[in-house]
Amino acid sequence: MTDQTKLFIFGEALFDCFSSNEQVLGGAPFNIAWHLQALNSDVQFLTRVGNDELGDTIIAAMSDWQMNLSSVQIDHDHPTGRVDVKIIDNEPNYTIAPNVAYDFIETDEVLTSLKTSSLLYHGTLALRNEVSRQTLKTLSSQPNFSVFLDVNFRDPWWSIEETHYYLNHARWAKVNHHELIALGYDSADMQQDMLNLRTKFGLDHLIVTRGEAGAIVCDQDNQFHQCIPDKASHIVDTVGAGDAFTAMYIHGLALGWSIPNILSLAQRFASQALAIRGATTQDPEFYRPFI
Repeated sequence: MTDQTKLFIFGEALFDCFSSNEQVLGGAPFNIAWHLQALNSDVQFLTRVGNDELGDTIIAAMSDWQMNLSSVQIDHDHPTGRVDVKIIDNEPNYTIAPNVAYDFIETDEVLTSLKTSSLLYHGTLALRNEVSRQTLKTLSSQPNFSVFLDVNFRDPWWSIEETHYYLNHARWAKVNHHELIALGYDSADMQQDMLNLRTKFGLDHLIVTRGEAGAIVCDQDNQFHQCIPDKASHIVDTVGAGDAFTAMYIHGLALGWSIPNILSLAQRFASQALAIRGATTQDPEFYRPFI
């Protein structure tokens, strides 16, 4: 891919609501679109928010961040998404509200008529409802989209069968080591498991993240690439670190970077995200070392 690659991010925009009464804009797709905008990527976010105060806040924040609002839909029947977050043993635990605006994302006619090659990112949470699910399937079947699948299982809104469908339509896929096991790849040999999954679904890259142990990539030549990050000196919380990693990985793909270069910068960016509350920041200095 090249520096002209258009990036489309599909999925949820919501508020992470912490027990400290902080409310932080979130949702993996929103976080990734936010980071990519700051990294000067050509990015467009397809989402849906409620006709309410939280929805207005999301739109205002995106506007202030100079994000493209043309694919942000307003839902007059369902509220903006929210997640209650509790940090237990330094890991986020989520209570996710059902039947919210991002469950009802409608087809965007502009995206279905694209004539140029583009990257389409999506996760799995926003596909829990049939409306958004069918919209994503329509988009991912378009010949001009190369799909980056970010597996993010949230009980009870996922199934192996549906995930296999998304893997079959993806060019690149990212899972964490727990999700790899949940998909049935749970032998004592992680690299062999990765090779089996990548081969079965014909992926160009299978990326497995392992927290402090770093990430491993199996590429289309069945070669493995690994990067172990330096130990973080200051951790506020781990919310959104994986999204920071994914944003930088997509940024690198769009610019045609090598896998080792992508991995190194993605790990550095994710480690830096550990030092902020929530997943995003409005501080442009946060991004300056990566631009």
